[in-house]
Amino acid sequence: MSNSRAVDGLPIRRMGRTGMTPTALGLGAAWLNQCSESETISTILRAIELGINYIDTYPGHNEERWGKALQNGRREQIYLQAKVGTHPQRRKDFSVEGTRWSVEQSLRSLQTDYLDAVLIHDPIQIEDAIAPNRALDELVRMKEAGLIGSIGLGVRSHDFHRSAIETGQIDIILTFLDYTLLDQSVAETTLPLARQHDVGIILASVFGMGLLTGLEPDLESDRRRHPDQEPIAHRLWQWCQTEGLNIRHLAMQFCLQAPIDGIVMFGPSSIQHVEEAVQAAKANVPFHIWQELETEFGIKLGTGFDRA
Repeated sequence: MSNSRAVDGLPIRRMGRTGMTPTALGLGAAWLNQCSESETISTILRAIELGINYIDTYPGHNEERWGKALQNGRREQIYLQAKVGTHPQRRKDFSVEGTRWSVEQSLRSLQTDYLDAVLIHDPIQIEDAIAPNRALDELVRMKEAGLIGSIGLGVRSHDFHRSAIETGQIDIILTFLDYTLLDQSVAETTLPLARQHDVGIILASVFGMGLLTGLEPDLESDRRRHPDQEPIAHRLWQWCQTEGLNIRHLAMQFCLQAPIDGIVMFGPSSIQHVEEAVQAAKANVPFHIWQELETEFGIKLGTGFDRA
């Protein structure tokens, strides 16, 4: 939930019960590892310079680059989040041994002795991660030992979100693709449950996996990504073209107005993408535009439960 404080124009958010108060825009890691090392490091540094202070990593995929970028006191300026389940040597390994191994690898790669958050990443079956003496139990032990601050789950399934939240041990849920201009389904499931349990939320894939970046969307791609819905990405793109609107700004501001205690996370692959995202996060979208959007598409700003 936004408040009046800001860092370099980015509002400060409360992240549920975690005690963290990051800026509203977080830096995702999904694509950054695919650039050259110098580009990865330069992009991370630019994000910090622009006020972003919640940084995600991708264990097993050039994670040491983040460690290099965060030297010279920068680690202390940011919240640092890693994952378990992504390392190629232990992919989808949510055993006690695999979980500890992955976290210890991240600590070494990142040249730090503490992680602000660790996410259980995309389990195929939620029981594989949260059953007794699996990943969740080991992360709880590491949290009690002071190696990590908060425990999270990053996965699309809303049922998995519920199962994890109801353990009482999950502090953060990362949800993707289901709170965007194209789909707000998580507002009826995970978001109110997270509020009830004071769990922080990270909204990812706010640009709809490329459908809301400003490039003309491919209709077939839209249908494949949202097979159960009317494909509206192309209609939205056309409407923004007609109205003279920047669809990136609209997409970002829509997510920043979500009824959550948490942040929005984007996944850049270049400095340009970081600068565009920060610009979108600071953009002003007049209220009448949101009214017209609701009239034209039925998409309501702040979609979700009563925030009061």
